[in-house]
Amino acid sequence: MNIGQASEASGVSAKMIRYYESIGLIPKPVRTEAGYRVYSDNDVHTLGFIRRARDLGFSVEQITELVALWRDRDRASTDVNRIALEHVDVLERKVRELQEMAVTLKHLAKHCHGDRRPECPIIEGLQGNSATAAAELHLTPQFGAASLQPVRRASAGKRVRH
Repeated sequence: MNIGQASEASGVSAKMIRYYESIGLIPKPVRTEAGYRVYSDNDVHTLGFIRRARDLGFSVEQITELVALWRDRDRASTDVNRIALEHVDVLERKVRELQEMAVTLKHLAKHCHGDRRPECPIIEGLQGNSATAAAELHLTPQFGAASLQPVRRASAGKRVRH
């Protein structure tokens, strides 16, 4: 089957299929004399495996390990379990951080008058202009992006994360 058919059958876009080939996640397919890729049912099955792993949020590096373990019939299930549980830890940390961001934003929104006045603790907190807003908002880089984490003042004016 061609790349469009493989894409349709696996649920992986043609662009991602080409990317997975370029990084060696899947082997380069045979090509016709005209240069068109030809995918086997096994290739589509592998792409489906990769798509389901991506749907669960596994990284490309983790998927590379999982595909290798999937192909290795002598694998130890403990290796697969380790990858899965490490990923669960990452997901749970992200959930906690997202919940903290929601709490911070709700707090700032609650203290915003939401009227025609220009004063806004949300904007002030993002700018870092207000001592009060800055005490309520702390920006830290997490997972490649800035995340908001609620903070509270401890004694002597030190900021402490909740």
